[in-house]
Amino acid sequence: MLEAKSSTVLMSNTIIDTNFNFPGQKSVYKGKVREVYNINDQELIMIATDRLSAFDVVMPKGIPYKGQILNQIATKMMAATQDLVPNWLTATPDPNVAVGHLCEPFKVEMVIRGYMSGHAAREYKAGKRMLCGVPMPEGMKENDKFPDPIITPATKAEMGDHDEDISREDILKRGIVSEEDYVILEDYTRKLFQRGSEIAASRGLILVDTKYEFGKTKEGKIVLIDEIHTPDSSRYFYADGYQERQDKGEAQKQLSKEFVRQWLIANNFQGLEGQTVPFMSDEYIESVSERYIELYENITGETFVKADVSNIQKRIEANVLSYLK
Repeated sequence: MLEAKSSTVLMSNTIIDTNFNFPGQKSVYKGKVREVYNINDQELIMIATDRLSAFDVVMPKGIPYKGQILNQIATKMMAATQDLVPNWLTATPDPNVAVGHLCEPFKVEMVIRGYMSGHAAREYKAGKRMLCGVPMPEGMKENDKFPDPIITPATKAEMGDHDEDISREDILKRGIVSEEDYVILEDYTRKLFQRGSEIAASRGLILVDTKYEFGKTKEGKIVLIDEIHTPDSSRYFYADGYQERQDKGEAQKQLSKEFVRQWLIANNFQGLEGQTVPFMSDEYIESVSERYIELYENITGETFVKADVSNIQKRIEANVLSYLK
């Protein structure tokens, strides 16, 4: 009985939505997972909630510690790549909060794939050999490594809409990004993926695919924004036994939120019209939280330290107000 009670207590201590009113606050943008507060048109306060999004649909229940996990992985990875690519981050006053320069985001996500997995594998199985204008070689099987990583951009969807594949040609033709800027985005994307792959390898992992988002500061400088190399934006495999599993045609051991997607697919949900999100029991939510903690520890090589969740809203508000002073 006690376990059920503590589990329920934990569920209530997630942060699903925020409604802060900070000094100098101009506006609030609510994405699928993050909420971004504009302070005096100078800086942004980004709060990573515990919302879980899959197939571009936000699930009805939050995942304990998920926001903290994503925020802390992204912070560590930005620190580990800032010598290669400038980023927006200036401070992290709370485990769930990142503060940085106000940027105008580019309306594309730079997706880069080292292996044929996930969406690319689903397209390949459907007989397609081009993804976002990039050819995929014949004779590949799911989770095989591409000869070279491929960049397969997606347009940024509004809440409730689906991100859509788009080619480099279409991005330039439609004027979504200028050619001059796009060349920089591609260069930064390749450099970040290379570094991310090296960091993953040092942890016994393979960085399979990931996405990066970029924005422009008021001074016109292109910087990395949002999250980077987290299990929500990236797919990882365990390197140990990878080749053996490929040779035997077995599924790869994954470190990403793909396990959530697979559970949803098994329960007849892929975000399609007419489908309803399957019921997530407290036990299932708890297991997802545990998987996220495992992801954090594997990706960072550090033990996860749980923040105080007795009143997350109050904690965040106090820390942000103290920072703003």
